[in-house]
Amino acid sequence: MTDRDDLPKLGEVWRFPYLWQREAQRGETEGRKNRPCVLALLTQTAEGLMEVILVPVTSQPQSNNPFAIEVPEIEKKRAGLDVDLRLWVVADEHNIDRPAQSYYFEAAGRLGTFSSTFTKQVQSRKIAAIKARKSLAVRRND
Repeated sequence: MTDRDDLPKLGEVWRFPYLWQREAQRGETEGRKNRPCVLALLTQTAEGLMEVILVPVTSQPQSNNPFAIEVPEIEKKRAGLDVDLRLWVVADEHNIDRPAQSYYFEAAGRLGTFSSTFTKQVQSRKIAAIKARKSLAVRRND
């Protein structure tokens, strides 16, 4: 992606080949499938490049995960997700990528956007996971 209008924004949901931490630990380097991911946080490198922190959305129940949040039906609609499935945002792990240099971001991959209220809830869970040292990261751009 090179056009600034195409760069992801907070709260947007993108199709992204998310690489789970357990897959990366087994030596896998590519996500097994494109899945919805939420742009939860933005950071900037020392060189001034934007990095995004993407957290995955899954249909796998997360009832025992204090850092997961179920996606309400209205938010599924806003984000272009399947309203017939129960979905959770998993905030205790994430992928880091640089959209301007990424092989994974495509303009057609944008699905929709969560409301600012729900995005703040996701960010709150993500920050709680970071503070609890329970946040696992996989860097996608190295």
